[in-house]
Amino acid sequence: MSAIQETAKSPAKSASSQGFWATSWRYFRRRFFAMAAFYYVIFLGLVAIFSPAIVGTKPIICYYKGNIYFPAMGYFHPSWENAIFTTGDYFNNRYEANLKKNDPDSWAIWPLIRQDPIERVGDDWFEGQKGNPISTEGTPSFQNFFGTSSVGVDVFAQLVHGTRIALLVGFVSMGIASVIGIVIGAVSGYYGGWIDFVLSRFIEVVLCVPTLILVIALLAVVVSPSIWQVVLVIGLTGWTGIARLTRAEFLKIRQIEYVAAAKAMGAGPFRIMFVHILRNALAPILVPISFGIAAAIFTESALSFLGIGADSQTPTWGRVLKEGQDQIRSMWWLSFFPGLAIFTTVLAYNLIGEGIQEATDPRTRDA
Repeated sequence: MSAIQETAKSPAKSASSQGFWATSWRYFRRRFFAMAAFYYVIFLGLVAIFSPAIVGTKPIICYYKGNIYFPAMGYFHPSWENAIFTTGDYFNNRYEANLKKNDPDSWAIWPLIRQDPIERVGDDWFEGQKGNPISTEGTPSFQNFFGTSSVGVDVFAQLVHGTRIALLVGFVSMGIASVIGIVIGAVSGYYGGWIDFVLSRFIEVVLCVPTLILVIALLAVVVSPSIWQVVLVIGLTGWTGIARLTRAEFLKIRQIEYVAAAKAMGAGPFRIMFVHILRNALAPILVPISFGIAAAIFTESALSFLGIGADSQTPTWGRVLKEGQDQIRSMWWLSFFPGLAIFTTVLAYNLIGEGIQEATDPRTRDA
């Protein structure tokens, strides 16, 4: 049988076409800086999750008086540190000496670097490890990679644990802002008329007030703001850009035939808005969300720099940067390393947002 006859008998394979998101991901991967920023953000996420195992003075896991404990969980929330070490035997953050003293059979697995993000490590904290230097003597060294603060707190430990706060503020606050912005924008764009008029004027009023000034004003009412209150306030003030873009997309898509078909089949407004229209409008909405995460991290750092952010027991990049403000010549590392962390993180999210914008827009993806 000839090759022509074999070809004629074999059924032709239909070319598989990629969906919108698969195509957008393929174009996104072609952008070197966007992918580098994407991997950098993943790296920051891993640092935030495993920060107690990277640097800290509390054991990751320890055996003490016949039980297994996880004291390092206290870095995520103080109440998660086992009570036996805080109110029972009261170790006062000095685990190595107290474990051996109170229970000779105890053992512990320690973080990679034994430094604390809040307190200065003294000479008696760990066997064979000198206490942290203070003031201008705390230059970067093998013991303190990024140097120490004026009171001897390790800067590297503060930045590693501050990564958790930065990402928490960025993702949670923009999660709140996204929900508010998408709902208001969807209702405004879908219904139109007087509803659109009222909601559009409300968006413009909120947009006219500078975000940082509004956040400072709202936090001034609170006696001692926590990180969660900072996150909530940033989320409640950062939704206007998302709402405006969502409204524009809904105004455009609601005129398309499949929306009319969904109405004819009896679908309700809620289903049409958040099932049929939203998933087709989601690609451009992701761009301001990515930029918003960067803006939220920058806002939190600015608040900490001004002394309005989270409490003093929460390590943040802005607080370290503030400490180096008046000592930029004698203690340059207090400004350089946290400034570099803020700059690279904000830049990474902006590059991701730019990459999403170019990859999802057919007019720019082939440029």
